[in-house]
Amino acid sequence: MTTVISPDGKWKNPSDEEIIHIYKTVKRIAVAGLSSDPARPSFGVAKFLLSKGYEIIPVNPNETEVLGQKAYPDLRAVYGERSRTIPGPIDLVDCFRRSEVVGETIDEGLALGIKNFWLQEGVWDEPRGFLIRQQGGFIVMNLCIAKTHARLMGQV
Repeated sequence: MTTVISPDGKWKNPSDEEIIHIYKTVKRIAVAGLSSDPARPSFGVAKFLLSKGYEIIPVNPNETEVLGQKAYPDLRAVYGERSRTIPGPIDLVDCFRRSEVVGETIDEGLALGIKNFWLQEGVWDEPRGFLIRQQGGFIVMNLCIAKTHARLMGQV
């Protein structure tokens, strides 16, 4: 088991078992900050997740399409357009945003009813993490969703 505790020692990520449960139940992942640049970590992670059968929704105001998927400027735009064409919610938001601005994405997601968030390596937002947990949601901080998936689910 990998235990990730925040720098101030207040936050502990969910257990490996809880993370495995999320991987098995999530289908649609919005990737906030997804870049079309193959050299960017977000691109590699999204490509990995696509290869594992997840639906990827790129969220980046500077992109129109990434990995063959239409990009949206923000989560509200995803819900505004997709709700008319493709049923079903966003199951998880994978955040490639800095700690000081990731809260904007989390707040937007919570306002839309999204309950699950993954903050990539080096990204923390403990106050929102505790809020998400209080509301019955799931959040991981400071871990790569692809590396963790490969470790827990096997890299096939």
